[in-house]
Order: sequence, then structure tokens, then C-alpha cells
Amino acid sequence: MTILLVIVLAYLCGAVPTGVIIAHRLGIDVRKVGSGNIGATNVARSAGKRAGLFTLLGDAAKGLIPVLLVRTLDLGEASLACAAVAALLGHVFSPFLHFSGGKGVATGFGVFLGLAPQAIFIALLLFAFTFAGSRIVSLASLVATGATPVLLLLLSYPQGHVSAGFIIAGVVIIRHYENITRLLKGQEAQFSTKKPPSSAA
Repeated sequence: MTILLVIVLAYLCGAVPTGVIIAHRLGIDVRKVGSGNIGATNVARSAGKRAGLFTLLGDAAKGLIPVLLVRTLDLGEASLACAAVAALLGHVFSPFLHFSGGKGVATGFGVFLGLAPQAIFIALLLFAFTFAGSRIVSLASLVATGATPVLLLLLSYPQGHVSAGFIIAGVVIIRHYENITRLLKGQEAQFSTKKPPSSAA
């Protein structure tokens, strides 16, 4: 019963559509501009750097909070792993957006920040180095995401952490299938906070 409650509450926390709410307050439907994604990158391009930053922080927080609460309440390894996965799935398949959502990078970062801070610190460095060399957010995100469960193994985190890590990484990578296709074709755009032209809306 406890695990079921953890899953439901973590899922609902992760499901809060931060980017949609923030952009809406600025008169923008972020789902209809730029890439149509509700994450921080598209919000920054569509509604400005400040909106993108708040979206990033909000998306990370809704992954971090459930994990920290379960850890603080000492509900066990199974509940911790379930909370991690449920929060990520809530973001990706939000009931508030007809079970659509974002790609899970920021929320996954928040989850791992609470679950495995050592691993996520190294993954963050990988993200930074990859982004610095390419200026492509999706490539840096995929490198960091793919490395995270491997880091969990190498750093000897509990099996529940590792299992959650592989599930989360798998979901995030699958959600980036369009980006992966563009990367393979050399067509993925570099990061820019410039707003797209109105014709792209």
C-alpha cells in the first residue's frame, strides 16, 4: 500500500507541466511554437532565458522532491526506486496534457540528484563538456543520460538505484528518437535563445 501511494504521489508531482504553466503566464503556448516541446530549451527559445531557467528548475524540482521525501521518510529501497521512475514517467506522460509531456532530461536530473548525487555530478560534467564542444543540447543530454546508469554500476549504488537508472535512461533516450535521427543526419540545431520567427509557430 505504501509503495502504491508513493508511486501515485510521485507520478502526480512529476506530471505538473512546469514549462506550459510558465510560458502560458507570458501569453505563449509553448506546445505550438519552436519544437513544440515543453522543456526548458524550447521555453527559453520561445519565451526567453528567464522562463527557460525557471522551467529547468521547476522540472528538476519535481523529480528531486519525491525522491528526497521518500529518502527522508526512510521508506526503503523499493519505494525510493519507484518514486524515481514514477516522477519521470509523470513528466513524460502527464495526465494534465492528455498523457503527453517532455523528454525527461531535467526531471531525470532532479531524480538522480536526490538518488545518486555522485553519479549525477559526473554526468553533469559529461553534459557540460559535450555541450561546450557541440552547442547541441540533445547530444549533451543523451551522453549524460546514457552514462548515468553505467556510473551507478561503477560507483556500486544499490540494485534498486541501478534498475531505476536504466529504466529512466531508456525512457529519456527513446523520447529523443527524433533528435537522434537528426543527429545521425547532421541536421540537429545548435542551442540558441533567439525566438523562432512567427511563421514557425
